[in-house]
Amino acid sequence: MDRKDAFIGQSLPFLDSVERASRAAALNRPVLVIGERGTGKELVAERLHRLSPRWDGPLVVMNCAALPETLIEAELFGHEAGAFTGAARARAGRFEEAHGGTLFLDELGTLSAAAQERLLRAVEYGEVTRIGASRPVRVDVRIVAATNENLPALVAQNRFRADLLDRLSFEVVTLPPLRAREGDVPVLAEHFGRRMAAELGWSRWPGFSDMAMATLQAHRWPGNVRELRNVVERAAYRWDHPERAIDAIQFDPFDSPWAPEGAAARPQGGGPAPTDGAAAPAVEMNITIDEIGDFRAACDAYEKKILSAALQRCRYNQRLTAKTLALTYDQLRHAMRKHALSGTEAAS
Repeated sequence: MDRKDAFIGQSLPFLDSVERASRAAALNRPVLVIGERGTGKELVAERLHRLSPRWDGPLVVMNCAALPETLIEAELFGHEAGAFTGAARARAGRFEEAHGGTLFLDELGTLSAAAQERLLRAVEYGEVTRIGASRPVRVDVRIVAATNENLPALVAQNRFRADLLDRLSFEVVTLPPLRAREGDVPVLAEHFGRRMAAELGWSRWPGFSDMAMATLQAHRWPGNVRELRNVVERAAYRWDHPERAIDAIQFDPFDSPWAPEGAAARPQGGGPAPTDGAAAPAVEMNITIDEIGDFRAACDAYEKKILSAALQRCRYNQRLTAKTLALTYDQLRHAMRKHALSGTEAAS
């Protein structure tokens, strides 16, 4: 786990989930942590361990999805020498390593049926049997498990054991997605931005422009806090003017006019490619409605501002600018000719 990470946020849904985890920490009972990817399930597991009477014991982490099914049981419960091909010597499993502390099982929903059965016995009787051994080993372990799956739905589909779910769900902490945490995006963006500025050696953190911050707040954040961190740190790293507020945001680092177009990437039918949530740049006009005397001229001026700002942001790459504005290349060229905008510099 990244020791630099911490709980940052002030929204009520977020604070409620942290409070629930804190209350459950003192009890020697299993806890399930549910949440979308990037919501901080690992941080909750660490908090449950650090605030528990087991804080000075080991915190052992196992990602159940990171191992092939044939190795999960050996990793969890250990094995004796010669138990299977390649087992040259005996090895303790994660349960034995976590004795006296906490075992964090990430991606619990990916466990095989056989591993679920053995995990059930370990939870119920407090003992594990290494593969190839004849006698069980007593273990004193508190289990914290995490998943982004709907476990009751998996039970209904016979893909997860109901009795195991009953034993692991003494307390369930459900983490809210970032889109439900009102007011937390600016707080998190400032935190990650300041940390990145220090890493880059900047003398001060310039912050984000109003337009950039509005763009961050309008995004849906399917990757939640982890995605926000990447976007903010990337924006700071790519910004060449640390004395000015950051004014360029890119959500998709793979977005490029030269990206390879595989079969899965090709759109069905015509029209411009979707922008996948990348917002076109907003433009400050600094003009009030009362000042407008010519509607057509005002619309043309606003359209020209948008085109100029988009061209600057895309470094005058016209195909990328067209994609950013959800226009075809021909439509962009027509608009540029209409407003006498060249392809090398923006009009004022």
